[in-house]
Amino acid sequence: MNAYYIISYDIDDMDAFQQYPPKASALIHEYGGEVLVSDMEAIAVEGRARQMNAIVAFPDQEAALACYRDPRYEEVKQLRLNSTSNGRMILARAKESK
Repeated sequence: MNAYYIISYDIDDMDAFQQYPPKASALIHEYGGEVLVSDMEAIAVEGRARQMNAIVAFPDQEAALACYRDPRYEEVKQLRLNSTSNGRMILARAKESK
C-alpha cells in the first residue's frame, strides 16, 4: 500500500535551503520514493499554506520510514531544519482499493 509524506514549511534562509532538495531527492529515490508535488505557490483553500508544500510517495510505509530513519538523512534533515520554520511532516497511507 502506498504511503505519502505530506510536508509543509516556511523557508527562512533560501541560500542554505538550496542544499537540501538534491540531497534529499537522492535518498528518496534509493527507497523507491518519488516527489509528486513540490510547490512554492500553493493556494490555501482552508487554513494557511506554508511557503513550501510537498507530497512524496513511497511504495509502502516501511520504505518511507526507512528513508526518514536512514542515518544519512540525519545530516540532510539538519539542512532543512536549520533553514526553515513552521514545519510539518505527516506520513499517511493510501486507502486500500476494493
